[in-house]
Amino acid sequence: MPIPNTTFCLMKNYLNLIAIFFVLLFNSCKKDEEKEIIHETGTVVDVDGNTYRTVKIGDKWWMAENLMVKSYNDGTPLEQAQNNTDWIDSVPLFCQYKNNTAAPGLLYNWYAVVSSNKIAPAGWHIPTDAEWKQLEQVLGMDAASASNAGWRGSDVGLKLKIQGGQGWTSYQDLWPTNESGFTALAGSCRLPDGTYGNPGLFATGFWWTSTNDSINNEAWFRYLDYKNAGVYRSHTYKGYGFSIRCVKD
Repeated sequence: MPIPNTTFCLMKNYLNLIAIFFVLLFNSCKKDEEKEIIHETGTVVDVDGNTYRTVKIGDKWWMAENLMVKSYNDGTPLEQAQNNTDWIDSVPLFCQYKNNTAAPGLLYNWYAVVSSNKIAPAGWHIPTDAEWKQLEQVLGMDAASASNAGWRGSDVGLKLKIQGGQGWTSYQDLWPTNESGFTALAGSCRLPDGTYGNPGLFATGFWWTSTNDSINNEAWFRYLDYKNAGVYRSHTYKGYGFSIRCVKD
């Protein structure tokens, strides 16, 4: 039975609409792909032979992994203090979070950060508070907020954390994007009494700066939390064990 002309025209129009839809969908996906940020990356090797991924953020090169060196740049071993009683004030020290090999990098007290023997790879250094502020502003934080203490930057923490639920506990609708390429992982911390942060791995991450707060004789640091999209800035007692990232000289 022949198809009436009106029905044929309707079917033809319907097929045309479907074709247009897929063209638009393809172009939309292509546009999203074009918006994908391509980071300039590289590597750096420390004195122990550990190789770290690096990423250029703004005009500075940052390590995209936490430091795990166990020696000073002259080859002298850095003292490890794994037991609670071994964590001594004012002596440069490191430890591994609860001896857990899954921990992303090692934890260091601030005295290791500023040791004259240096633990950053040659040609690199541990960032100052000002360099952390610069990083945060490249990712969208305004200058006034960057200088504040406490939680700042509505989504800058999400731009720093490794993408998706790969290294952080999931919480509500917070979804890390790693837009920066910084690839922050939750390495928790060690407290001055030798105990470890709770919640620990996959929940919190702390990073030292090399800047001293002369008023309180404490050191500035940064903190990311699985329940917050921002970045926490404050100063604290130098006997904590925090992670370290390095920036190129």
